[in-house]
Amino acid sequence: MIKKPLKTAIFFDYGGTLDAPGLAWKEHFLPIYKEYGIDPDLETFARAFYASDDSLVAENPVHMNLTEIVYEQVSRVLKNLGYFNESITEKIASHFLRDCFENIKKNLPVLERLRERYRLGIISNNYGNLEAICKETGLKDLMDVLVDSNLVGKIKPHPEIFQEGLMAIGCRAEEAVMVGDNLRRDIEGAKKVGMDAILITSSPFIPENATSLPMAVIRDIRELDNIFMEGD
Repeated sequence: MIKKPLKTAIFFDYGGTLDAPGLAWKEHFLPIYKEYGIDPDLETFARAFYASDDSLVAENPVHMNLTEIVYEQVSRVLKNLGYFNESITEKIASHFLRDCFENIKKNLPVLERLRERYRLGIISNNYGNLEAICKETGLKDLMDVLVDSNLVGKIKPHPEIFQEGLMAIGCRAEEAVMVGDNLRRDIEGAKKVGMDAILITSSPFIPENATSLPMAVIRDIRELDNIFMEGD
């Protein structure tokens, strides 16, 4: 059993952390594309995926909820790959959204319990629409702070985005923990400003070149009960 840290606030990454068990969007999407007959090589898919992401970030679509942003993201990836049609877009986006909503629904009871003792927030590299996403998914009412990189103007691991969250929630870095699925952006970024960090990952291995090790490694958000609600 991991000793419960003396903390007052817990921050979460969004994509790959709250909507999937340690699986970033690109890695989550790829097998879904393959399931529906879209099977580019990894480099080609990555280029198409990041081109779609970059174009959405540039547009700052604050009005789009999760459903809308996923459909648009998939549509642009397929256009970049030269495979676009509405039927395939529908199948891929619906599959991905079903996964996301199932994972978030599973995680909501844990967040509700944590909220009884801790202030909660999300610090996310996002498109500018984190609030709309959280409204649709039921996360907004559980969070004291939502920090969206596209609104702050800095992306993780830049210290400023973590400091924005700390100031907004009203605690010192040493009183906070960051939970995320990316070693460089979430774990190293948080630790550089003095926060502790927990890695959620679907991989059984932590890269040997990790420069900042997390205080714990989990496979599922529900494991946070054992860390933060010990004794209940």
